[in-house]
Amino acid sequence: MEMFNPQGACIVQRDFTVLLEVGHPEFETARAELSMYAELVKTPATFHTYRITPLSLWNAAALGWNSEWVIKCLEKVSRWNVPAALTQDVCRIMEQYGKLKLHAEPDHSKMRLTCEDEQLLDDLSDIKSISAFRMERTSVNELVLSGEKRGLLKRELTRLGYPVLDYAGYRKGSELSFGWRPNITESTTSMSSRCGEGKRATFALRPYQQKAVDAFQDGEGVGGSGLLVLPCGAGKTIIGMAVLERLQCECLILTSNTTSVRQWIQEIQDKTTINAEQIGEYSGQKKQVKPVTVATYQILTHRKSKAADFTHIHLLQERKWGLIIYDEVHLLPAPVFRATADIQATRRLGLTATLVREDGCEQDVFSLIGPKLYDMPWKELEQQGWIAEVKCQEVRVPLSPELRSTYVQAEGKHQFRLAAENPAKLKVVKRLLERHQNLPTLVIGQYLDQLEMIAREIDAPLISGSMPQQERIHWFSAFRKGEIRTIVVSKVANFAVDLPDAAVALEISGSFGSRQEEAQRLGRILRPKAGENKAYFYALVSENSKEQEFALNRQMFLVEQGYEYAIVHEQDKVH
Repeated sequence: MEMFNPQGACIVQRDFTVLLEVGHPEFETARAELSMYAELVKTPATFHTYRITPLSLWNAAALGWNSEWVIKCLEKVSRWNVPAALTQDVCRIMEQYGKLKLHAEPDHSKMRLTCEDEQLLDDLSDIKSISAFRMERTSVNELVLSGEKRGLLKRELTRLGYPVLDYAGYRKGSELSFGWRPNITESTTSMSSRCGEGKRATFALRPYQQKAVDAFQDGEGVGGSGLLVLPCGAGKTIIGMAVLERLQCECLILTSNTTSVRQWIQEIQDKTTINAEQIGEYSGQKKQVKPVTVATYQILTHRKSKAADFTHIHLLQERKWGLIIYDEVHLLPAPVFRATADIQATRRLGLTATLVREDGCEQDVFSLIGPKLYDMPWKELEQQGWIAEVKCQEVRVPLSPELRSTYVQAEGKHQFRLAAENPAKLKVVKRLLERHQNLPTLVIGQYLDQLEMIAREIDAPLISGSMPQQERIHWFSAFRKGEIRTIVVSKVANFAVDLPDAAVALEISGSFGSRQEEAQRLGRILRPKAGENKAYFYALVSENSKEQEFALNRQMFLVEQGYEYAIVHEQDKVH
């Protein structure tokens, strides 16, 4: 019998989609629960659409959820009966997580894949991609394989729907003894950083940072592998250093660009007793391999030609690393996955603000780096005052009649670019700069011609990928010191650039519908601020254009995190 629940904000459908009514009184509660085991895929005005996927359920399982909890949650938020077939599938998918377990021989030369379900091992052994591993059946419940195949097997089994619980353990790595400096800059450690910079204080992790570090530890107190998901500005670098401090081992840190490399090195020198001679930079400019080495993803994927081997991939095995940290793991290039499959005996820590990848490689991150071990909601950190409260607006800017005529006759991709480079956006930029004239502001965009024009018109420096690193550092430093109030930045701002005082971001163009990019850009202004602790994010979008359509997708991850974009029409103000 069909039951009606007036308290239910959702319509749960057989096809693994869940429709969440935006105007329902229980909207916020239901959204918070759905985000634990489902992914947001559409955000129209009346109903948001979530999809339950195997990966979303496995990540929930890694965080301690079971199928009973998920089904009870669905029943609580659902307006009508949850389809019986859906509950059966949820149970089946979540039970597949951990059916297979991996153990190692003491020297890691051999791995034992075990399963209590004899028939499952029989069925898997008959699959061509699994039989290619040439595993030996030593008992009805066990297969043995070469230790070097550990990562590739995990990757393939995840693809087949059977993610492995990896109990094979990790090598300790070369020892590196160090501690925290007794007095460090307070700006990254305590609540009072919102009211000032440069004070000195005894180091202490914030409560959520401590929970993230603890989540990375397994039951025996030895670090394992997995992802810690926290917003930009939450101190992921501090968390990475805290994991390393607990493990006391040599470490390779991989990050998105040279600016980020040097920020990591500066933080390590400022906050730990590791001396400068023990820290190496491995980038386009330097090739230093030290007990703690910080490298870029780009250098790892460099090769002389498409047919050539990767020149520097050996860095992953250059020393007996006890830990590899993947900073901004959502940017991990696909070619690194193969190498990551080969180093499963090394502990792996992924740090990210979002699990969203535009290349669809989320399952590879899950199987080769590890599952989500800790996830701190953005809005929860905002409510606690650890990151700024951000007001988001989508400012819709009309196309002029002449540009509209050109736009209508253009092809698809060219239409998007015409809309993105809409010259009328300049007036909006100037007006918003005037409105926030006393606040440090970033103007962020995709297209260099557009950025050069705006930088010239507002008399601000343009920082792009072609700018020499030293000049880039000079302008970032001037911005941090308050010597300049506005900088124009290209895609370099999508990555780990530490500009703690930035309080306003004007996004004038972007990469089609990249949710990942939108999250990174908003993240540039999340650092806590003095006073009211508020920041402002404006997405300038050409009205009734492909850019407006893509903006809906760009904003999806942030909407899932609880941010709302107020829509402002600029027609009267522009003309």
